[in-house]
Amino acid sequence: MLEQFETLIEEKNYVALKTQLNDMHPQDIALLLDEVAGNDEREALILFRLLTKENAAEAFVEASSDTQEYLINAFSDAELKSVFDEMFLDDTVDIIEEMPATVVKRIINQSDSETRKLINQILKYPKDSAGSVMTVEYISLKKQWTVRQCFDCIRKQALDKETIYNCYVTDETRKLIGVVSVKTLLLNNYDTVIENIMETDVISADTYADQEYVASLLSKYDLTAVPIVDQENRIVGIITIDDAIDVIEEEATEDIAKMAAIRPSDKPYLEQSVWQIWLNRVPWLLVLMVSATFTGLIINTYESKLAAISTVLFACVPMLMDTGGNAGSQASVTVIRSLAIGDLVPRDVFKVLWKELRVSILLGLVLAIACFAKLQLIDRLLFRFEGYDVITSAVVSLALFITIVLAKFVGAILPLFAKKIKLDPAVVASPFITTIVDALSLIIYCTISIAILS
Repeated sequence: MLEQFETLIEEKNYVALKTQLNDMHPQDIALLLDEVAGNDEREALILFRLLTKENAAEAFVEASSDTQEYLINAFSDAELKSVFDEMFLDDTVDIIEEMPATVVKRIINQSDSETRKLINQILKYPKDSAGSVMTVEYISLKKQWTVRQCFDCIRKQALDKETIYNCYVTDETRKLIGVVSVKTLLLNNYDTVIENIMETDVISADTYADQEYVASLLSKYDLTAVPIVDQENRIVGIITIDDAIDVIEEEATEDIAKMAAIRPSDKPYLEQSVWQIWLNRVPWLLVLMVSATFTGLIINTYESKLAAISTVLFACVPMLMDTGGNAGSQASVTVIRSLAIGDLVPRDVFKVLWKELRVSILLGLVLAIACFAKLQLIDRLLFRFEGYDVITSAVVSLALFITIVLAKFVGAILPLFAKKIKLDPAVVASPFITTIVDALSLIIYCTISIAILS
């Protein structure tokens, strides 16, 4: 398709280009613009100018930030105003947050006073809050209106609203008192008063609520939109299901990055420079490297005593540390995911620990028996390594059992503790927990070996 469009551009067959472009879905147009802009920005601008106003606005929203910035710089003031007038306010705010100051100033200058006021209002909310991702385009009705009056209102406002399926009933002071769907309106007579058919038990969220919490409300209650209210229960906007999906994807990506000891980035991988990727990765690696030196200190402390007992004890250290780290990571990832989707809260700590205790005992027994059998059957009998007598193998297996139980406890409790003190649980995930478990497993192993074998 890309080659086809480039051929049409070279032939200057703009009629065919315009027809084919506007028959495409806006998301696909955005992908095409990104691909073309990567090769020739001038051609991307030509394609964009062939779009209808509606397709241009929707494709612009879906395009990458680099493509958006180039197009904005290439637009005339009239083109810029035309594109942003067609966009919903929440999309405009999202773009503004990604752009440099000079571009933002130009966007603001082309907006009317009412739009500037709303943009500034949304930008004041903290990052990742419900207020920062909401849209102010919603349908507001009055409880004393009839179904006929409601439909008249919807017809007048629908074109400028992001969604019309859910309509929100407010009083004179804009306080949220109910919600009614278009389906409910269609199923009632024109003379029916809204107060008699609206739902008064409205699921809503505060402007300062975490955006992930609002996304969980949409999932939990199977909603298509959630009204966002201020401290006095006055509706100020809504968050729709498409915005919630973006939030879920963003939060999941952020958690995965943190769990892999990488600083999260808003840009896709291929759009990040080598220096940006380096900067996102190096801080955590430095922290983990320094913290891992404690493992070396522990080995140095016990080295001479272990060497005097048996040289084979050192050969089991990597297995012990890796297994402990893996066991802790399993527990931490499970707990972090449960915290993210609302299955767990910090006060469930004792329930979690009791469950993980039973799980860790079962896992520890199986792995300890397997370890003992491996040391005896493979290391001792098959490869005939010296030093793997029954007592030494039993000590290694016992240390492994205790390490797994402790690792499960550490992996389960640290994310819950982080959540309790208002930290992101993903920060204390796999790499951090592995470092802690490595140190603890070495101390346990060395202490047990010296106590029994010496």
